[in-house]
Amino acid sequence: MTEDQDDSAYRVVVNDEEQYALWPAGRAEPLGWRREGTTGSRDRCLRRIEEVWTDMRPASLRRRMDERTTGC
Repeated sequence: MTEDQDDSAYRVVVNDEEQYALWPAGRAEPLGWRREGTTGSRDRCLRRIEEVWTDMRPASLRRRMDERTTGC
């Protein structure tokens, strides 16, 4: 089966560092990850990830960099 023929259901998961991933809908989320709320086709979930995950840096790194910039 190719990716174009994949009719499996997926969900978008996110971790505490605000990193997103595609996960099979029928499987329990991996430790440290939670459901983001989007479930559907692979393409739908990947579009959602592209929409919301605009900064690939982990959240903790973004916060540290922001603190250095603002002097807090």
